[in-house]
Amino acid sequence: MGEQDILWGISPIGWRNDDIPEIGAENTLQHLLSDIVVAGFEGTEVGGFFPEPKVLNKELKLRNLKIAGRWFSSFIIRDGIEEAKRAFHQHCQYLYEVHADVAVVSEQTYSIQGTDKNVFSEKPHFTDAEWTQLCEGLNELGKIAEQYGLKLVYHHHMGTGVQTLPEIDRLMENTDANYVHLLYDTGHIYVSDEDCQQLLNKHIDRIKHVHFKDVRKKIMEECKKEGKSFMNSFLSGIFTVPGDGCIDFTVLYQKLLDHQYKGWIIVEAEQDPSIAHPLEYALIARKYINEKLLNNS
Repeated sequence: MGEQDILWGISPIGWRNDDIPEIGAENTLQHLLSDIVVAGFEGTEVGGFFPEPKVLNKELKLRNLKIAGRWFSSFIIRDGIEEAKRAFHQHCQYLYEVHADVAVVSEQTYSIQGTDKNVFSEKPHFTDAEWTQLCEGLNELGKIAEQYGLKLVYHHHMGTGVQTLPEIDRLMENTDANYVHLLYDTGHIYVSDEDCQQLLNKHIDRIKHVHFKDVRKKIMEECKKEGKSFMNSFLSGIFTVPGDGCIDFTVLYQKLLDHQYKGWIIVEAEQDPSIAHPLEYALIARKYINEKLLNNS
C-alpha cells in the first residue's frame, strides 16, 4: 500500500464557485479541465455548472481525467428523510454515469454558509431529536450510495450544524460505519477549531475522501475580528492551496500513508479567480505536493 493508492485531484471551485456563480463565469468547462491537465492532476469533482453525463464523459475522456465525486446538499432535518432520499437517488445516478467514487453530503438545514451572518459566531446547532433524524437519514442515504457503487462521505463544513470536532464525533458515533464515511477537509476544521491533526487522528478509520485546503492565518484572524460571513471570508482570501498558507500538510499526508489511506486527495481552495489566477494556484499546489509530500514521504 502507499502512494500508488492515492489519486490527486483539484476542485473546480478555484475556477468557478457554485455559491457565487458570477465569479469566474468566463471559465468554461473545457478551459477548467485543460488547466487541470496542465497542472498535472488526475481528476476533479463535479461543479454546479457541469453538463449532463454524456457531454462531460466525452470531455473527460479527451483529457484522460476522472471524476471523484460531487456535492449534495441534504435537507434531512428540514424536509424529512423520504424527500432527501428521492433527491439523492438522482444525485447518485448522475455520479454513477460519470464513474465517480464518492457522493459528498452536507446537511444544509439552518446552514448560514450562503448568508451574510457571522460564520464565526452564528453557526446553527441541532436539537437531540434533529441529531437522531439526521443520523438515521444519513444511514439511509449511505445505503442508497452503495447501490450505485458509491461511498457517502460526509463533509463537515463551516456555518453548518456539523462543523466542530465534538459535532463530527457525535455524527460518527451515531451513524453506521458501513454506510456513512467522512470527508476530511483540512481548511474547514482548521478555521473552525484551529487544529486539523486531532480530527485526522481520531477518525482516520472513517475517512474515505480528503480535501487539502490551506488557510491564511492572518486573514482568518481579521475575518474573525470583523465577524465576516463565510462567503466574505473566502472572498477576502481566508483559503488558499497547500503550500500557500499556515497548515503543514507533510504530517497529515504521512499519517494518511501510514494508515494506508486509499482514494482521492482533492486540492480545494475557495478563492476569487479574478484575484487568485486558477492555473497559477493549481501549479503552486502541484509544486508543493511534488516537492514536499511525494519526495519526503
